Amino acid sequence: MLKLILRLYQQPAAAMSDILDQGNLLFFTVAVLAVSWAQRTLPFYIPLLVLAAVYVPGVLLMSRAAFQRDYAPMLTCAAAAWTAANLPVLVVEWFRPQLYLAASGAAFLYFLVLIFFAVRTVFGTSNGAAVAIVSLSWIPLVAAYFLWGPLRYLLGWLASPFFLFYIFYFLRGEFGNLGAGLRSRQTFRRNLEASALNPHDGEAQYQLGLVYQQRRNFTEAIRRFQNAVTIDPSQTDAHFQLGRIAREQGRLKDALEHFQTVVNQDERHSQSEILRELGALYLSVRQYEDARRELAEYLERRPYDPEGLFQYGQALEGLGKTKEAREAYERASEAASLAPSYLRRVAAKWSRLARKQTRRLAE
Repeated sequence: MLKLILRLYQQPAAAMSDILDQGNLLFFTVAVLAVSWAQRTLPFYIPLLVLAAVYVPGVLLMSRAAFQRDYAPMLTCAAAAWTAANLPVLVVEWFRPQLYLAASGAAFLYFLVLIFFAVRTVFGTSNGAAVAIVSLSWIPLVAAYFLWGPLRYLLGWLASPFFLFYIFYFLRGEFGNLGAGLRSRQTFRRNLEASALNPHDGEAQYQLGLVYQQRRNFTEAIRRFQNAVTIDPSQTDAHFQLGRIAREQGRLKDALEHFQTVVNQDERHSQSEILRELGALYLSVRQYEDARRELAEYLERRPYDPEGLFQYGQALEGLGKTKEAREAYERASEAASLAPSYLRRVAAKWSRLARKQTRRLAE
């Protein structure tokens, strides 16, 4: 486990992924307690209490994450991040105490950098969304600071041994469930790794690729998807994901090759989303007519997709068809408002962008 903490200094993104796969919540919470005890600037339990009861729940709330599923994974990553950020402070306190304040400030900033990678890994958010969440993560800390007086009184009362015994007795099942999210992730990952030992099982490689892609560990995701297509060249799903990653990374030639393979194998792949991806690819190189053609065909099959409608508006705007573009943006906003509940978070992004473009064209 100590190797995972040390790896955060060199490869924070990969280290966070490994912490989700191999990390132990008990180890990292004890590490936080040990480092905070050695610093002796605050009661040793305060950093862990703030992380567990204030900071991580605040991050989960801002991320709109499922508490039972994501609390333990996020707390594990946050505890590892706090430990890695504060170990150098401990060294400075021992050997250069006059630099303690500067080191503490640097540690807090480095902790936020590590939390950025933790948010990306646990929730699979984009870079922009992760930056926004980290930038706002100080709000729960400020709230806790102003409420610390009554909270300290309440915590002192709750610390009664009899009260703690009854809480544990009646709620021990709920406390156990908090760790279920991390345990289920790690069990699933181990089972996939065991399946991937079969050199002829391309599906296991593909599923592992999806895990790493969701964590935005694209290097490992690409390797797994490439393994899948090497084992089975007809693995359309892996070609599709390789194309999406390549487009996101700006490797447009590679993206086009993978997308063309998908079209050749199944042009209706993933509910025809391959056509939308091709349209987005042509948009990125300003081939607006090609983008319009692909997106128009896609919308014939899926006329209420907010992302496809927004991109179609972009293609029309690029061709100078302002009126038609504005209509497409309006349809994108309407489609987003009608999206089912489980898709509304994603649809909201395209609705927001569509409204922005509509206002701009109306000026």
